[in-house]
Amino acid sequence: MSDVRTAATTPRQRSAPDTVMRRLLRVPERKASTEHAAQQLFGTSMTISALRCLLSYIVFPILTPLLGSAAGVGPAIGIPIAVVALVFDARGIRRFWLANHRWRWPITFIYLAVMGLVSFLLAGDIAHFV
Repeated sequence: MSDVRTAATTPRQRSAPDTVMRRLLRVPERKASTEHAAQQLFGTSMTISALRCLLSYIVFPILTPLLGSAAGVGPAIGIPIAVVALVFDARGIRRFWLANHRWRWPITFIYLAVMGLVSFLLAGDIAHFV
């Protein structure tokens, strides 16, 4: 009698970078998420990051001079939005890895680029208060 294994019980061979990233993100081997959930979270986190950039570079530079005394409003609003954006970005990366999505590596690099930009803006906002 031959040993027949299903895809669910056969351990999956992963590349070394995949294994390292799964450990870094603490993604268990058996837990899975749907691709749809990963894509939804991607949309949400990119929207929050885009909102942060839109406020910092378009809304506040135009409205702040019109309001006069509200010069410190930009960083006060930018810091919490940046923190929320970074949290959603990190959750988004993990969700793509939980789903074992075929685009997990390209999406991870997109997330990291966005997180780098948001972190740079966050540092600038923090420096404004110091």
